[in-house]
Amino acid sequence: MRLTSSTISYWRAATQPRYSLTFAFPLLVAYEALAFALSHDALTGVRNGADVLLKSVFVLLGGRDGLILFGVVLLGTGTALVWRDRRRAGPLQGRVFLLMAVESVVYALAFGLVVGTLTGVLLRGLALGPAGLGLATQLMISLGAGIYEELLFRVLLVGMLAWVGRHVFGWSPTGAGIFATLAGALVFSAFHYIGPYGDRLDLASFTFRAVAGVLFSGLYLLRGFGITAWTHAIYDVMLAVSMLR
Repeated sequence: MRLTSSTISYWRAATQPRYSLTFAFPLLVAYEALAFALSHDALTGVRNGADVLLKSVFVLLGGRDGLILFGVVLLGTGTALVWRDRRRAGPLQGRVFLLMAVESVVYALAFGLVVGTLTGVLLRGLALGPAGLGLATQLMISLGAGIYEELLFRVLLVGMLAWVGRHVFGWSPTGAGIFATLAGALVFSAFHYIGPYGDRLDLASFTFRAVAGVLFSGLYLLRGFGITAWTHAIYDVMLAVSMLR
């Protein structure tokens, strides 16, 4: 199949901050709004674990004021990256966001097929995810997985591990990328067994989640943060809904 210049242009543009971060912003708003509506308290309410971990340092330093500082850092950094990219590349195009949404849905469905098959082979009916939570809470946690788990485990963790591989161990970019992807996937899997709502540790489910971590890392490296965040969120929402049937 011959790729047109328009297709190549979209493929590149979707990974750039002006599109990737702007596309992820509604996911952040939806998660924070739903979390606030369910708990009315950002310090004690049930939230996605990656969200809690990222904000914990700021909370320890300043309590509720620390949460405000976290928001300023997160939104300020994102806005600066988008603004700089837009100055360089020009105005946004609506069709790019539409195609990114289609991509995210397609990837989420594909992940559902692949992961569903792995679930049947590896887990043999074991439940994934916290039990005893209502649909709204599970949807909120799923949206948080898309935005905060991708920020923590793909952008920060995989990025840091790749930097260590290249600058500390002197590996090639490919070697450092493979190391970061595999090591990050193991940490990502282990994270799901921590805390009061964590799952019971099981080798099959740990392996399953590690494989998912590799897939999400690969998607992040190929398609950027925005598409990966929405793919993760849509997939987790589908999984949460299917578990309640």
